[in-house]
Amino acid sequence: MRKLARVVEINSLEPILNADLIEVAVVGGWKVVVKKGEYQPGDLAIYIEIDAFLPEGNPLWQFLVDKSSRIYEEVKGHVLRSIKLRGVVSQGLLLPLINDYAAYTLGDDLTDILGISKYEPPIPAQLAGTAKGFFPRAIPKTDQERIQNLADQWDKIASKSYEVTEKLEGSSMTVYLLAGEFGVCSRNLDLKQDENNTLWKVAIEQDLATKMQLAFGDHIALQGELIGEGVQGNIYGIKGHKFLVYDIYNLASGQYLNPESRRLICEKFNINHVPIEQESMDLPPETSMATLVDIANGKSQLNPKVKREGLVFKSLNLTGERTSFKVISNDYLLSEKRK
Repeated sequence: MRKLARVVEINSLEPILNADLIEVAVVGGWKVVVKKGEYQPGDLAIYIEIDAFLPEGNPLWQFLVDKSSRIYEEVKGHVLRSIKLRGVVSQGLLLPLINDYAAYTLGDDLTDILGISKYEPPIPAQLAGTAKGFFPRAIPKTDQERIQNLADQWDKIASKSYEVTEKLEGSSMTVYLLAGEFGVCSRNLDLKQDENNTLWKVAIEQDLATKMQLAFGDHIALQGELIGEGVQGNIYGIKGHKFLVYDIYNLASGQYLNPESRRLICEKFNINHVPIEQESMDLPPETSMATLVDIANGKSQLNPKVKREGLVFKSLNLTGERTSFKVISNDYLLSEKRK
């Protein structure tokens, strides 16, 4: 589970040009604008990530609710977003570790304790569908970790070669063949077949069951993004809907196909694949996280008139544990519509 609120150490503080009252606190790969003098390097604090929903009533963040609020799951609160202050991108909220929270230590997860949840835009009825069960346990969930949360693993990350693909703004979709059964899943649910459900309609229209049977026989899952009309504002201006694959998981071996094999299979069986930025990118040890954050900015290959959401990196190694992560574009975060 994502630690939306946790105890962190202030790594460093950076000045802001022509700013007398505020400065930047660096926490792992995140940068947060704070009141000058409130923290010192090495201090422990509570860090709350962007996308967190902060319910009203807690004095630590009530000022944000009073300034900008919304109703989410019948609760009034505030959604943390990326903002720019004095030309500096600030992401998240930093709070002092005092009073009721002073007993907590570095790394402790305070998400549930603080009553914080991840804000998810409302799902249109045609995407929600009817559940026949939870997401299959045999298939990994598709969430990628943000690069900013992997600062302590940087030495391992910056010494590999990666496939780099465009991260799409859509709805997560998984289709699978398991013991002869074909299924379609949203991010969290295994869905009943329904002609009114967009995910099932797209799976049938693209004849994914037949293509998967021909390519693999059985025990396989395709994972990707559904984009198009009625999905996350359809920022790409797509007519109808498309399912674009970014992973293929072998349920028999419990492993992902390597990027080259995935791309070849999608090409051979006419299965849409997410846009490729680079088939192979080396990240030498001297690569900085700031460099990756910068290159995540850019235009979408699907529609050059819109900013891309970001990039996804997946290691090319054919053996051992796969390294993968996402880098969200700050340009996109600062311009996205508030859903």
